[in-house]
Amino acid sequence: MEKILKHLSSLRQAMVLHGVSACIIPGTDPHASEYIADYWKEREWISGFDGSAGTAVVTLTAAGLWTDSRYFLHAAEQLEGTGIELMKQGLPETLEILPWLATQLKAGEKVGVNPQVFSLNSYASMKNELKMNDLELLSIDLPGEVWTDRPTIPLNPFYAFNVKYAGKSTVDKLALVRAELKKAYANVFVMSALDDIAWLFNIRGNDVNYNPVVISYALIENDKATLFIAPEKLTPETSSYLKNEGVVVESYDAIYDRLKQLKSSESVLVDGSKLNQALFESIPSTCAIRNAMSPVFKLKGVKNEVEMAGVRSAMVKDGVALTRFFMWLEANLESGKLSEISISEKLCAFRCEQENFMGESFGTIAGYAAHGAIVHYNAQPETELTLKAENILLLDSGGQYLDGTTDITRTIALGKPTDEQQVDFTLVLKGHIALATALFPAGTRGSQLDILARKALWDLGLNYGHGTGHGVGHFLCVHEGPQSIRMDENPTVLQPGMMLSNEPGMYRTNEYGIRIENLVHVVPAQKTEFGQFLKFETLTLFPIDRELIDVTMLTDDEEMWIDEYHEEVLRRLSPSLTDDEVIWLEEKCRPVFDAIF
Repeated sequence: MEKILKHLSSLRQAMVLHGVSACIIPGTDPHASEYIADYWKEREWISGFDGSAGTAVVTLTAAGLWTDSRYFLHAAEQLEGTGIELMKQGLPETLEILPWLATQLKAGEKVGVNPQVFSLNSYASMKNELKMNDLELLSIDLPGEVWTDRPTIPLNPFYAFNVKYAGKSTVDKLALVRAELKKAYANVFVMSALDDIAWLFNIRGNDVNYNPVVISYALIENDKATLFIAPEKLTPETSSYLKNEGVVVESYDAIYDRLKQLKSSESVLVDGSKLNQALFESIPSTCAIRNAMSPVFKLKGVKNEVEMAGVRSAMVKDGVALTRFFMWLEANLESGKLSEISISEKLCAFRCEQENFMGESFGTIAGYAAHGAIVHYNAQPETELTLKAENILLLDSGGQYLDGTTDITRTIALGKPTDEQQVDFTLVLKGHIALATALFPAGTRGSQLDILARKALWDLGLNYGHGTGHGVGHFLCVHEGPQSIRMDENPTVLQPGMMLSNEPGMYRTNEYGIRIENLVHVVPAQKTEFGQFLKFETLTLFPIDRELIDVTMLTDDEEMWIDEYHEEVLRRLSPSLTDDEVIWLEEKCRPVFDAIF
């Protein structure tokens, strides 16, 4: 607490020095990353709050921390004694940040933000809203000025991602990007998103948790591709690799000067939802700006055949690890020693035994009983639950393999399930199957399919608050766009080669949570007089808990889908399992109808 009070005092002194009345500090980095390096954790430094979502705002006389319901308890504990008020987002009585500032500041006062950690689009939106309240937005990194013991930017060496996994060389990918630039009437493309850069240059690293990205920037021109990266991160092998791919290397911060040197005749493509404001401010105002979705973002969302072959291989390895984990869980459940954290660690250990495993794709969500109802639950030592042979467990986890990224959720009964639990689970399963078996015309958007996963729930006045499906990268970010399946409108159409999650859920507060998640792949289905139709190939390989299914609620087609899926799981996983493991898996994959007889 004393440390946070000292940080607040230092920040306010800097604010007075620069004539700034308020400072907005988000939990982001210059690359619009989901997971960020310690160097950019300015919000955690000023507030002490370490959750994945939240924004701190400091004025000369007050301070607040805005976060969502996932972190209300956690944030309250970490903010205690700091003088920073917890602002609970989503509650009707909580003002959003900019309206709150309008109540705190006087006309003409200045609001400071670090332009490196706000996108061009979000900065412009903030500036306009503040201007309507006669407040001025100022680009200035005040925390950076007073954070004296700031960690360094990661200097870990990166490695080339072999084309035998990537499927396309950097030279080939650059040709595709330049073709897209030509369509956009642009001859320069500024890149800051780390997953886009990793995909384009076929490089991977370990600079942040879970996502194998490399901290860098890039500039793509008609006849030149430049990677801006700390020289300490290069090795003789990676230097040679980049040179052979025709990539020029400059230091990480050199991109600012390179942008300032662009000719006034240049037409510059930027993705305003990703490019940070500081980079945008470095582009000469005389350049023509094309603000549109990153062409790399679109290209990497469609996987090639080599990438998909790798994903299918990764799914087998993941299924083997999950089989061994759940066998272990069943054997040790009665010990009374298993906790949400310990089972997460054990699951990771089983994945570690698999070939080409590179780490988890996100922090495992192990929600037992009431904790399963917290959608993005993060077990903490002081609040985790011990598992018992009763109620249900929601386990959402994933792995990073050189050949692909996995993400799977299974909800299993640890004891005899209640009738209500079986009904809820079966409703979720019906939605999962409806989406998995969907046949839809080319040009369909994810928002048009979302109802399929919800209808069985909606028919009984039930629902879930999260999206149904997110895009998934290939040995990259487990959450990847531009595709999605959710109620919110997304103009991106689903195309063959896109990989997404299929994860409807159902949550009863303080009781339990249910989610069933497989990854799916968009593939051609058939062509008729009405055009090309598409469907989903289910990729994930692990059985669905039959103990939670109310078979009487299933149609014949739904029952057939479950049985055929389980036959495929058994067929694909058995060659990699021991005899005892096959026997266990055969029991889990028995026909659904056998479950009640």
